[in-house]
Amino acid sequence: MKFEDLLVWKRSARLCAEVYQAFSHSRDFGFKDQITRSSLSIASNIAEGYERDSDKDRVKFLSYAKGSCAELRTQIYIGMEIGYIEKAQGQRWVGETRELTKMLYSLIKTLRI
Repeated sequence: MKFEDLLVWKRSARLCAEVYQAFSHSRDFGFKDQITRSSLSIASNIAEGYERDSDKDRVKFLSYAKGSCAELRTQIYIGMEIGYIEKAQGQRWVGETRELTKMLYSLIKTLRI
């Protein structure tokens, strides 16, 4: 299976594009860099894992992607708190990161069997 066929990759890439677009004009370069890098890391680690030759390596990179979901979710909460992200948008992104985490967990569990 190619990583491009995975729904979790498609959704994480879409979320990343949304985050990048939302922060394209931000002048807080530190926050912008951090939140865009964590969003990019999710899809990138899924892709890297699926190009590896063993399930053990795939699981390792899917775990990195899962960790990046938590990192992004944390930054979204902070962004809402400081007024960088509108509450409705932030809550939608938080929900999406939770869904991605569940999908990654299921995929990891499947590969470990």
